[in-house]
Amino acid sequence: MRRISVLALAACVALGLAASALAADKVKIAVVCKALDSEFWMAVKRGAEDAAKALPEVELVVLAPDREINVQQQVQIIEDLITQKVNALAVAPCGTAEVVPVLEKAHKAGIPVLLIDTDADWPNKKTYIGTDNKQGGALAGEYIAKVLGGKGKVALITGVMGHQTHIDRVSGAEEVFKKFPDLKVVAKQPANSERALGMQVMENILTTHPDLAAVFATNDEMALGALQAARAAGKQVVIVGFDANREAVQSVLDGGLSATVAQSPYNMGKFGVEYAYKVIKGEQIPNRIDTGTTLVTKENAKEFLK
Repeated sequence: MRRISVLALAACVALGLAASALAADKVKIAVVCKALDSEFWMAVKRGAEDAAKALPEVELVVLAPDREINVQQQVQIIEDLITQKVNALAVAPCGTAEVVPVLEKAHKAGIPVLLIDTDADWPNKKTYIGTDNKQGGALAGEYIAKVLGGKGKVALITGVMGHQTHIDRVSGAEEVFKKFPDLKVVAKQPANSERALGMQVMENILTTHPDLAAVFATNDEMALGALQAARAAGKQVVIVGFDANREAVQSVLDGGLSATVAQSPYNMGKFGVEYAYKVIKGEQIPNRIDTGTTLVTKENAKEFLK
């Protein structure tokens, strides 16, 4: 009986050690988004989750502040993940100036950091995975210039001040507009990537510039808000968004929004996890991974609803 008990105890210990070894083999990757309150960020989350499912060794956590504007909440999330000693971080910084210091803290703690969606001028990132936002902004600018025949008043509605993503999109469009002397940017205002604020900002712009010809909003939520304001004011305005979420693409088909710029949030999440895993395993990865942009108009919108 004693021998059986000893053998049983040994078996339990062996199983416990095996379970510990399996747990030790797991690597924890954290994806930190700007928010999880829109179709865009849910697509990032879905891509990350699908990548993790294909990598049994990966334990994934996806976190985000309540709203994109809550930069300090995102900083605290990253602080907590550093304390938890995750193996890698894939982060879409809410505000690059505010978030880079905590990313540097992660780097010094030996945690590799990959940036997704929003790039930052920070030498210790492992890579940037996302849209060439300047090129995407240029696509929007070129479309507006063409539709307006190179003349008219244009407004820019952008996201949270200091977000590099939106800075780059605006910059890309402005570089195009500079080529057309009769194309005047009469307003550039933030609406924090939110529809209600996009509507409010557009109402204010139309009050000051009732002859406004076009708007480039640097995400679809703000573009759809601007469309609501234009319709309420009885104005026909060319409105271009960015993201190509389903509602925006349907609006393009229905003759509401004029166009939107498509990107691939799913791939940002998917590649974020896949390349983080490669870094953990000691593999070299490219310092920039472009997930691509496409202009969506009435002519090709159906392709983006499949």
